[in-house]
Amino acid sequence: MVAGASRDRGMKNRLREERTARGLSQGELAERMDVSRQTINAVEAAKYDPSLPLAYKLAAFFERNVESIFPNPFKPAGGEG
Repeated sequence: MVAGASRDRGMKNRLREERTARGLSQGELAERMDVSRQTINAVEAAKYDPSLPLAYKLAAFFERNVESIFPNPFKPAGGEG
């Protein structure tokens, strides 16, 4: 198994930190992303992995690259590539 990934949980992410830093509720972010509040909650809790389009949409909204919000669990820690 790859570090950062688990069998029963989704990918770890920084979505909650990005959202709260901007003073947004889950409902407000969900409305802006055109998804349910439950989707945002599940992504933040690592119970649901977002679709690639949603991950890109979130990254663009927060003006971050996708991997700064959703770290790549397949990339070696501290390594290149």
